[in-house]
Amino acid sequence: MADYTVEFVGTGERLTVSDTETILSRCIEEGIAQEYSCRVGMCLACSAKILEGTVTQPAARGLTEAEREAYALTCMARPQSDLVLDRGKYPPSIEGDLAAEVDADVDGGDGDAAAADD
Repeated sequence: MADYTVEFVGTGERLTVSDTETILSRCIEEGIAQEYSCRVGMCLACSAKILEGTVTQPAARGLTEAEREAYALTCMARPQSDLVLDRGKYPPSIEGDLAAEVDADVDGGDGDAAAADD
């Protein structure tokens, strides 16, 4: 068992997390306000961009394979080194989904903005 330092940029918050526990569970124990919802790696509410370090998160189902290298779902992620994380940063796959939802709302839900101009 190894312990690692996890630092959140812009907040001054820092905690020690064992490689046998998730970052989110340690945040909750320490009273750090980390956003979360499902706690099973699906909703992405607890997402953070990995600026430094590595994690293991084999059960993080909401991320693509490439995104697992750059983003941590803190509810699933266990540190493998000291970490610097930027909370509230979402992977491109979810950002694309959000943009599509906004476009659908603007287009009246059909996804075809050009037809709305006719």
